[in-house]
Amino acid sequence: MGTRESQESQRAQDAQESNNRAGGSGRRAFLGAAAALGATGTALGLTGTARAADARHGAGQGGKGLASLPVPTIIGHRGASGYRPEHTFGAYELALDLGADIVEAGDLVPTRDGHLVCRHEPEIGGTTDVASHPEFADRRTTKLLDGVPTTGWFTEDFTLAELKTLRATERIPANRPHNTLYDGRWEIPTFEEVLTWQDEQTRARRKQVWIYPELKHPTYFRKLGLGLEERVAKLLRRHGKDGKNAPVILQSFEPTSIQRLNKLVDTPLVVLLSGATTRPWDFVETGDPRTVADLVTRKGLREIAGYAQGIGPTLDLIIPRDANGNLTTPTTLVKDAHAVGLVLHPWTLRNENPFLPANFRKGTDADAYGDVFGAYRTYFATGIDGVFTDQPDTGLLAREEHVNG
Repeated sequence: MGTRESQESQRAQDAQESNNRAGGSGRRAFLGAAAALGATGTALGLTGTARAADARHGAGQGGKGLASLPVPTIIGHRGASGYRPEHTFGAYELALDLGADIVEAGDLVPTRDGHLVCRHEPEIGGTTDVASHPEFADRRTTKLLDGVPTTGWFTEDFTLAELKTLRATERIPANRPHNTLYDGRWEIPTFEEVLTWQDEQTRARRKQVWIYPELKHPTYFRKLGLGLEERVAKLLRRHGKDGKNAPVILQSFEPTSIQRLNKLVDTPLVVLLSGATTRPWDFVETGDPRTVADLVTRKGLREIAGYAQGIGPTLDLIIPRDANGNLTTPTTLVKDAHAVGLVLHPWTLRNENPFLPANFRKGTDADAYGDVFGAYRTYFATGIDGVFTDQPDTGLLAREEHVNG
């Protein structure tokens, strides 16, 4: 509830109830992208109108802030998580190698001793090897996370030193059996390590590296005395990345968290939006009756524009799906958001069949690729400003096709 996977995982389950096989398509090629792109991604060779589009948005011309990003912006969702376990430096660096404009380095959750670490959720049973550590067996528990009973191991019950003894694992092995090859290779990064890494990568690659951290479950953690916003702001100030032109975009599903950040930092801010009928958890806690459908009205968007620079809607808010999972007619959300000056970075495009609209799937294998380029063409045609993707190399190729016609 209130996370990107709430809708996506259900579609994957519905489409792939028979995918509990041990193997998978280890046959699938890597699209040849890692070898073709190399460390800088220059092999894409954006030419003609593609370079013109980059110039219009300040890329390579000393532009700063959001205006310096090419459009559509390709955002490596938790890194290159289509190829490596998510939220690891392996995934983050591969996203840069593949040419991502921004790396979503950090779904931020706190430790018991107040450090911020990068995990998709505070429950880490599905993304680390914690279950294989007998010394932590008694930490397994059930908690109410944004109203949902959740069983497992939670970051807030571990010190940072304890979490550093764990190693990351693939979150969706049924869809990405090839990623399990890398289980155990990387530890859990802290947000401060990410900020240092960002500077190191910027120097090494001789181009500004951008990050796009998300604050996870801010209301839940504030009630535990582990408020996220102040911790994030303190670290950004320490690293000189709290200004309006900082190469950092902060995001959250809770509008009040973004409002709080707006008072603490000047970095670009984005409100994430889930399904139209859902309510942000901070609204539930405070008795605010509005749903996401209210937030994407013209009135709601004007309000968001008063404290944020963009929205991160689920792709279904851009183009809804019918009962069979096929795309229907685009909404007016792109036009309405642009009318009040908001950028749109919807989520999440993945190459694998179960995550694509039904009319872009090929076959039924859970880890087989569908017609993702067709999906990109359809979504880019709506005028979105960027997109989160698990396979940044695919996104870059799709953008080249879109810009160059």
